[in-house]
Amino acid sequence: MTGLGAVFRPQLPPERLRSVARLADETGLEELWLWEDCFREGGISTAAAALAWTERVRIGVGLLPVPLRNVAVTAMEAAALHRMFPGRPILAVGHGVQDWMGQVGARVESPVTLLREHLDALRALLAGERVTTSGRYVKLDDVALDWPPAEPVPVLAGATGPRTLRLAGEAADGTVLTASTSPEGVRRARQLIDEGINERNQQRQKAAGPSSAGLSPADPSSADPSHQPPTPRHEVVVYLLAATGPDAPARLRAELAAEGVESVPDLGVAGDAGAVAKAVQRLADAGADTVIIQPTGDEPDPEGFVRFVAEEVRPLVP
Repeated sequence: MTGLGAVFRPQLPPERLRSVARLADETGLEELWLWEDCFREGGISTAAAALAWTERVRIGVGLLPVPLRNVAVTAMEAAALHRMFPGRPILAVGHGVQDWMGQVGARVESPVTLLREHLDALRALLAGERVTTSGRYVKLDDVALDWPPAEPVPVLAGATGPRTLRLAGEAADGTVLTASTSPEGVRRARQLIDEGINERNQQRQKAAGPSSAGLSPADPSSADPSHQPPTPRHEVVVYLLAATGPDAPARLRAELAAEGVESVPDLGVAGDAGAVAKAVQRLADAGADTVIIQPTGDEPDPEGFVRFVAEEVRPLVP
């Protein structure tokens, strides 16, 4: 089944989050995603509040810009959320909008290098490892979490360009794609992500040495690949810009124009639940595991939009 969710956009004031989150929980929506857009709302603070106000809906943050965050702080906050609300937080990191990073003096020469170092350190810390590293940007000296998550947790990466998409496949557990990604863009992204996954697997095989080295004939897992644990699927999450109601086409066109992508085919959808469900299916057919329906920034009824996704669109999406 294709996962489905909705976005609480940070153009809304933070005090609106409570009613939207509770409605998402009550209507059975699977996921509600938040953004840490400069200079609107903090991702961790809003996620913690939304998780505390709800009982079952998963809360995603897509994404946390790594130039703004020391990786130890990211790990501490992520671990706390996962221990307090097991199985419900979903966290994605990315290199952020470079103009915004420049505004706060956090822009780096190589955003991809920083993201790789942050991902490697973050995943190790969340796995309970003690980490010492001296990279170009990430430097840790004998750091370990006192309270790592009780269970393994996935770390997703936001990605758009080819290098970052390959990196996501190599160094993250999943990838978040923006609403500027068409179904064909999802197919291309999947190919690049798979290249990164293959690179990671090759590196692991090289690090392990020849397959026969150090294996005992008495160990069935050394001889039978079926005994090896399955590799978790790399989840691809895609935002879908959507508008519904009598003025939906105009609002959708205006937002696409504001983002400078009005000429890109197959972006966004305006219409009723059937039209939105078909757009979701096109993304799923292209390789999306989860589609997060993103309202326009001027959506007049955020609560009604969540109800629309949960009660009208969800039944139409297999």
